[in-house]
Amino acid sequence: MKSDIEIARAAHLAPITEIGAKLDIPARSLVPYGWEIAKVSPEFIAGLGDRPDGKLVLVTATSPTPAGEGKTTTSVGLGDALNRMGRRAAICLREPSLGPCFGMKGGAAGGGHAQVVPMERINLHFTGDFHAITSAHNLLAAMIDNHVHWGNELVLDRRRITWRRAIDMNDRALRSIISSLGGAANGYPREDGFDITVASEIMAAFCLARDLRDLEQRLGRMIIGYRRDKSPVCALDLKAPGAMTVLLRDALAPNLVQTLEGNPAFVHGGPFANIAHGCNSVVATQTAMKLADYVVTEAGFGADLGAEKFFDIKCRMAGLQPAAAVVVTTVRALKMHGGLVREHLQREDLGALQRGIANLQRHVRNVGKFGVPTLVAINAFDTDTDAEHELIRQACRDTLGVEAILCRHWAEGSAGAEDLARAVVETTARPARRQTDGFRVLYPDDLPLWDKVRTVATEIYGATDIIADKRVRDRFRELQAEGFGSFPVCIAKTQYSFSTDPDLRGAPSDHVVPIREVRLAAGAGFVVVICGDIMTMPGLPKSPAAERIGIDEYGQTAGLF
Repeated sequence: MKSDIEIARAAHLAPITEIGAKLDIPARSLVPYGWEIAKVSPEFIAGLGDRPDGKLVLVTATSPTPAGEGKTTTSVGLGDALNRMGRRAAICLREPSLGPCFGMKGGAAGGGHAQVVPMERINLHFTGDFHAITSAHNLLAAMIDNHVHWGNELVLDRRRITWRRAIDMNDRALRSIISSLGGAANGYPREDGFDITVASEIMAAFCLARDLRDLEQRLGRMIIGYRRDKSPVCALDLKAPGAMTVLLRDALAPNLVQTLEGNPAFVHGGPFANIAHGCNSVVATQTAMKLADYVVTEAGFGADLGAEKFFDIKCRMAGLQPAAAVVVTTVRALKMHGGLVREHLQREDLGALQRGIANLQRHVRNVGKFGVPTLVAINAFDTDTDAEHELIRQACRDTLGVEAILCRHWAEGSAGAEDLARAVVETTARPARRQTDGFRVLYPDDLPLWDKVRTVATEIYGATDIIADKRVRDRFRELQAEGFGSFPVCIAKTQYSFSTDPDLRGAPSDHVVPIREVRLAAGAGFVVVICGDIMTMPGLPKSPAAERIGIDEYGQTAGLF
């Protein structure tokens, strides 16, 4: 079969005005970035307020493995299948980061016959949103050092500057640096560092903001450091939010593209789920819900990270009511969770699969704790066997009481996901059985921050408790006393395991979650809790995808997949 990029290049894309027309977006309300990409104007979005909301369907997954799961591919396939059935559906995805594109993934726009296109442009620069976010982030960093250089009127303690710099690339050498070397003209030397742009608080605030005014207010609340008396200094104190908002104005308009089958897709924002909240922008999601009867969105990595943060952070802040969730898995991934190495995945092994199903079962049970009806999508590979598929279906039916649907959208496009689409329509049409049924968050706003983290660790990760040294526990108490106790928590940990050990696959229980650091994201509106060895600036793998990406003899991009 052709590669993803070959399939994408062979597609005949419709003009973006035709895609917009499917959602009744007039051509004058689209700001074109070429023929195939456009931003939806804020003026048009502002006029949608009185329309009813469509049904929101979350696509999440089991814990990721090198074998692959396929959340984005399934999101695209499900959206295409809903449209194939005559339903008015739109897809809401995150924008790919250059870090993973040149690191491990080599691209993140779906796969096979379930892709958003133009694939190359979406993966590389796109409409420049990430560059705008990076620029706004680093403008604030420059204004901090400039303020200190010219007299430090705010009496900012140079030892307690917390605002780091950002770049949308994996670069471990930038995790910790010394800045302003070279003499008095270059400012005051100090410890500094970089986070990847998708872990930036500006990215988080950008994706949670309702509109430009809300974004500017969030930028102003961002704490950039502290004085010697530990009183906070905010971006507003530096008079920075206005210029930062100017840089972000055009970026905040959601991007409209299309699937290979010519259906509308919003691709906007892109925080990681292992170190940020892992969801596309609220603006794009709410716009899509006003324009479509069904909106399919995805949240990064496994349900323990992406889905939990989607529910507890995004839905809580934006007032969203998800109608259903789909947990994606593959036979290959579950066999890896059952102990098989990658080289042995192509052979049938019901014993390894049975062991690995424990990972799927915990994810499904976790999603159920939020009161959201759940389905399982088995993303099929050619090497799967009928017996393996039946084992998953039986385990879901008999143990969990949920339906597992076989999907072949990678190979067949929308036709391969019609069964899943029908199940989604039926599931979202069912009335609640009890008055207590329906979406709910995992913990209340007034629960103390420490207890919020413990609740996620015990209820979602299967841990017995959380631990931290005195410095970290004191920081929790400080944040509680300073009035931030009502914030949700955004836990940063490895995506590969329910625990903080990336090598501990399956469904580990009775482990303890160690908390290494706590960061306040006052503008985004949550507290970041960093656990284990997770880094907010990833490094490149030993053999990065960048080594295989280039321009071929025909002048086209090669190596994206």
